[in-house]
Amino acid sequence: MKNPFKKGDTKTFERVVTTEHIAKFDTGTVHQLYATFAIAQDMEWTCRLFVLEMLEEGEEGIGAQLSIEHVSPCLLGETATHTAVLEYVDGNTVFCSVIVKSGDRIIAKGTQTQKIIDKARFSKKLDEIQRKNNTN
Repeated sequence: MKNPFKKGDTKTFERVVTTEHIAKFDTGTVHQLYATFAIAQDMEWTCRLFVLEMLEEGEEGIGAQLSIEHVSPCLLGETATHTAVLEYVDGNTVFCSVIVKSGDRIIAKGTQTQKIIDKARFSKKLDEIQRKNNTN
């Protein structure tokens, strides 16, 4: 893992809200607004933009924590701008704060943590879990 960043560096991602980003469940559409779970995915992606530049051969980043406070609606057609701030890196853990805005209005804010792991070790661990599940 390499780290070309310093505390306070930022990454930005913009999302134009479409019907694929609204709150829908098996029972139907809840509302025509940017869903909290869609915001969560985009917040994680914005933080992953740091991770992608940190990865070395044989490594991968995985989500470890996500916290969201959804404070204002974002309508269909609006652009939500996600700004991730690198708060710190501790070993293989990358911690970001994120704010989501539509214009000057805050839509959501929170934190997201990712861990950079060895792909081979992770694959082995998944195989062990799968084998264990198959024997139960």
